[in-house]
Amino acid sequence: MLIGILQTGLPPEDAVAEHGDYPEMFETLLAGHGLRFRTWLVVNGEFPDSVADADGWLITGSRHGVYEDHPWIAPLERFIRAVRADGRPMVGICFGHQIMAQALGGKVEKFAGGWSIGPTAYRWDGREITLNAWHQDQVVEPPDGAEVIAATDFCRFAGLAYGDQMLSLQPHPEFSPGFIDALIRLRGQNLPDDMKGAALAALDLPNDSRLAGDRIARFFLEHRKPAT
Repeated sequence: MLIGILQTGLPPEDAVAEHGDYPEMFETLLAGHGLRFRTWLVVNGEFPDSVADADGWLITGSRHGVYEDHPWIAPLERFIRAVRADGRPMVGICFGHQIMAQALGGKVEKFAGGWSIGPTAYRWDGREITLNAWHQDQVVEPPDGAEVIAATDFCRFAGLAYGDQMLSLQPHPEFSPGFIDALIRLRGQNLPDDMKGAALAALDLPNDSRLAGDRIARFFLEHRKPAT
């Protein structure tokens, strides 16, 4: 099964050599399930010709806001709606979670309550799992018909399901502890010191990224659109 990765952001250049680019992180996260991958650099205006160019689609995170005026935002929203109409599975992570919600009628804001960074406990389908977070923006109103599948007290709409076709998560299961450490050093200058200290202190605690990766991979495989 070919997964098309729609890359909407770039990691800090100083972190790429050690931790890889976002597509590499997702390929590692979803390894072991027989999936293949191809990346389109949407953040630079590179889009697939058709929703049929891949069997399923994955939208990455980004330092950009979905409400910002970038020339690739509106085409990405149209592509999301085209995938929805076509029936292929789609997964969105962080920015991907937010842009899917916005494209389908929800609302995203820069959250007045501030940031969530580092290992965070989420209630996901009746159990608690720990995944890495890195965001201030949040979905504040999910689209009509979206089911809330993950949440925290800080982030009420941390996971959304759109029937059995689309799935999105606010946290970053693809981010390793080392990459969170790099983000804090390279992009966390304006974050509160106590927040950064707490995140760094928790990086060695158990993390459920593998569980989330396996679940995402199974979602793609179980909801693959039948050939016509």
